[in-house]
Amino acid sequence: MRHRGERWRARYATDPAATRGRLIPEAISPTRSHFQRDRDRIIHSAAFRRLKHKTQVFVHHEGDHYRTRLTHTLEVSQIARALARALGLDEDLAEALALSHDLGHTCFGHTGEDALDALMAAHGGFDHNAQALRIVTRLERRYAGFDGLNLAWETLEGLVKHNGPLLTKEGDPTPRWAARGIPAAILEYNAQNDLDLARFAGPEAQAAALADDIAYDSHDLDDGLRAGLFELSDLDGVPFLRDILDEIDALHPNLEESRKIHELARRVITRFVEDVIAESTRRIEALAPASVADIRAADEAVVSFSPALEEADAAIKRFLYARMYRHPSVLAVRAQADIIVADLFDAFSTNPARMPEEWRAGLEAAGEGRIARRVADYIAGMTDTYAVLAHKRLFPTTPDLHWSPESRGLPLAEG
Repeated sequence: MRHRGERWRARYATDPAATRGRLIPEAISPTRSHFQRDRDRIIHSAAFRRLKHKTQVFVHHEGDHYRTRLTHTLEVSQIARALARALGLDEDLAEALALSHDLGHTCFGHTGEDALDALMAAHGGFDHNAQALRIVTRLERRYAGFDGLNLAWETLEGLVKHNGPLLTKEGDPTPRWAARGIPAAILEYNAQNDLDLARFAGPEAQAAALADDIAYDSHDLDDGLRAGLFELSDLDGVPFLRDILDEIDALHPNLEESRKIHELARRVITRFVEDVIAESTRRIEALAPASVADIRAADEAVVSFSPALEEADAAIKRFLYARMYRHPSVLAVRAQADIIVADLFDAFSTNPARMPEEWRAGLEAAGEGRIARRVADYIAGMTDTYAVLAHKRLFPTTPDLHWSPESRGLPLAEG
């Protein structure tokens, strides 16, 4: 069914009128496409609202100008829509995937994820992409007819495979998953609704994945500079950034630092977006896909950075890893956050009655693995603020997540 106001889509875009449908059939909306409906369900979910108070890199209460998971998600959404529009893709699907890509992240950024993964090692580990799938297929409880959000197949496919296939054509885990195996939550859902794990996701998911990378590179540089973790002069070691700074100096001599930082961030986004459009257009012309099926069957991602900008992306991430994510003060605060997560996990695992009734229901005779997964679900859904308050209710002392007085900001965990 076509809807008024739909934008032009290329023949290789994902067509909402040709969706593989929802696991639980529903009546078609007379006013919204399937992907518009998915986007709206994601925005109205409790998990999406919680992103407001989940760490991106800086704890939210230390400064109103640092990114949270929510502001990062909105930035990713804007970039994903821009890429989709330029490439003739379905903008609503790209937006839905951008808005949902971080739903499975825990409190305290990757500190929380790493802690839960270690604590859940005996029970399948913890992975934020798998957790996002659990949220949209099981944990959200808003609708009378089903658990989760009952999203369209293409939205679920993109959520699970936006970083590429999980299986090789021979059916083995891809290198990314070879060591630890594909998360059980993904395999369990795939058994009832085959997401075609050995093929690429559609181009909208590929665009959303690159939008995530672009947003990270830009805003982590911005936040790190404004927090004083490194200076503009430190970026000279990254040729891509040095060239942009030289360009800014030539066009705007003696520009005040705060404006220069913003100008750097916006130009980083522009360079990457323009590169993705050019490189993806080249790859699409070479592949000459007749439909989205040809995109999924390709031997490589069709929406991509060029080799030069792929290296620039890697160089920026190496810089941020060394100078921001592994900063001694950041690591010290991460260690404190790790204690909070570990304490909460132990407290709820040994006595599930400490959790709210809806979370402990049905665990009376449950085995250790089921209890551990329920506890992980509960902790993963917590905001930073809620986790700290929960710890204070259960323990006489709670680790201090603030920097020492001489620090200028409060980064907590890499995004």
